[in-house]
Amino acid sequence: MKLTGIELRVIEMPLVSPFRTSFGVETTREAVLVRAVTDEAEGWGEGVAMSDPLYSSEYVEASVDVITRFLLPALARVDDLDASKVAPALEKFKGHRMSKAAVELAILDAELRAKGVPLSRELGAVRDRVDCGVSVGIMDSIPELLDAVGGYLDEGYVRIKLKIEPGWDVDPVRAVRERFGDDVLLQVDANTAYRRGDARHLARLDPFDLLLIEQPLDEEDLLGHAQLAEVMTTPICLDESIVSARAAADAIALGACSIVNIKPGRVGGYLEARKIHDVCAANDIPVWCGGMLETGIGRAANVALAALPGFTLPGDTSGSNRYYTSDITEPFVIENGTLPVPTGPGIGVVPDADALAAVTTRTEWITL
Repeated sequence: MKLTGIELRVIEMPLVSPFRTSFGVETTREAVLVRAVTDEAEGWGEGVAMSDPLYSSEYVEASVDVITRFLLPALARVDDLDASKVAPALEKFKGHRMSKAAVELAILDAELRAKGVPLSRELGAVRDRVDCGVSVGIMDSIPELLDAVGGYLDEGYVRIKLKIEPGWDVDPVRAVRERFGDDVLLQVDANTAYRRGDARHLARLDPFDLLLIEQPLDEEDLLGHAQLAEVMTTPICLDESIVSARAAADAIALGACSIVNIKPGRVGGYLEARKIHDVCAANDIPVWCGGMLETGIGRAANVALAALPGFTLPGDTSGSNRYYTSDITEPFVIENGTLPVPTGPGIGVVPDADALAAVTTRTEWITL
């Protein structure tokens, strides 16, 4: 397969409501889309870097720059390009995993479309539908939180994730448990908001029978997570700390986690995500698919990944209407708490030209 050119497209999509986490408030989703054009087909990838370097060191403008100046020239020198050659060709460039993942997905999508193979089959999926959870941001009040959770449960979501931070943790969790009962699958996500000295406070969450607490400490503090696991009975799940299959293996060996959240953008792509899945499966560590407010492009790929056998916990693969009034692809709609795995070739969806044009702020075509 010969890569003839790449289109980079920056989009901005308003969220249906502000989404607040411990690192800030988002009201719009800015993202980089990658369209890879080859001599056989074209494919789409979605970058999950945010507008500002808050969740990670990556951000949209840096993603555009590194893809244009470094990643694409390196790929142009690869003979007989396919998706498996993308990561090795880009390995010399430190970091920028979200940018690498967007490029890899676009090329993988083009490759699979040319072959007529769905991404789910290529990755090794075993299900045609996946259970869906939803992420609930930090609210201004507990009554507002309870209304939001009740609405998502009415929509059929099978798992609720509450974003937490110091000052918004034990009381909101208690309120949700008291209102909706112990049968609701409930977990919390701290996005690195706590420190080792908060261990005893975090242990106050143990009585609420949570599925997990996600990334309570700094992403580089594996030892701190291992120590926290000795204090808490709530399972520790790592997110930001898991950037590769090797990082996952190290975290497991240290006892820093008993569950792993796999976000393909965070780890450099869907092929590395599959390796992390395999490492976790070999160590009896359950995994689930995290979300980064993806459009239908990234959501389609995430759903395909979440259909692999080791993904035994509901992920953040919400319906399109969780974040957007209208998506740039056919919307993903929750039915009986699940989403269907796309069956078409590649990621199985394509953006609607009019919808895409409406949210595009700029494009750049790079001939290779």
